[in-house]
Amino acid sequence: MRVGELARRTGTTLRALRYYEQAGLVVPHRLGNGYREYAPIAVELVRQIRELTALGLSVEETRPFVESLAEGRDGDVCPAAVATFRSAIGSLEERIGKLSAQRDGLHERLDAAAGRVPASETGRGSADPSALVGERVPGVEFYATDGTLIDLGALGPGRSVVFVYPLTGRPGVDLPDSLLNIPGARGSTEQASWFRDHHAELLAAGAARVFGLSAQSTGYQRELVHRLRLPYPLLPDPRMTLAAALGLPTFGAADMVLYRRVTLVINDNVIEHVFHPIAAPPMHALEVMRWLAQRPRTA
Repeated sequence: MRVGELARRTGTTLRALRYYEQAGLVVPHRLGNGYREYAPIAVELVRQIRELTALGLSVEETRPFVESLAEGRDGDVCPAAVATFRSAIGSLEERIGKLSAQRDGLHERLDAAAGRVPASETGRGSADPSALVGERVPGVEFYATDGTLIDLGALGPGRSVVFVYPLTGRPGVDLPDSLLNIPGARGSTEQASWFRDHHAELLAAGAARVFGLSAQSTGYQRELVHRLRLPYPLLPDPRMTLAAALGLPTFGAADMVLYRRVTLVINDNVIEHVFHPIAAPPMHALEVMRWLAQRPRTA
């Protein structure tokens, strides 16, 4: 088999095949006229190299696999292959850790740079949010704590529950006194926990999906998801985008502008119901569940 045929059958380039030859991985026979002649096994060797490099291994790291395959053994079970897999996984996990830390750092800087939108700039922030019933949700996008891009104006069919809360605390970190003195501002962590504990029941009652949303940063919310093991994603909105789009009520505490507690039931991208005010945040999930169960959704 000539080099052009090998390149065609393996979907690689002549330059790559010459590199594999220089590395001693896929070596052809030289004919009297100088042409390269590859054995049939070369197709499997090249495919092995390409599959492993696609997984993140360097060309040199594929050597034990290629040599085992060339000798008629299963390249994935030799001791050198196992050691290479472990080394590659360790390197990949280290890179993931560094990239995650960089991403979180950039999110924190983005949130800090965005600043806080003053309450006077949040549209209908003082209006009764129940007036939103029947309105179509505008296209506002958020990167959720699980990394997915969520567009509240295109959630898809079915009922979506979005509970909006002021902020949650962290163990060992005191909340501002000005926040603690505001009626209804406390209880967000307990509220998130109750939505966690009754998540399956909410879905059984008719919710297609559940989200929590606050003005806190991505890193702050991701810590909460991890600590409480929340089965649903949180949406960070430090720029108060949803407040500006829908006029949701806000309030000031210390140097922050935060959301007042409100829960939206969005049905086929239209606001079907608004819970506000919410008198008992920790048990609010039960209130939402009862509302869903009493109103079965029809196609």
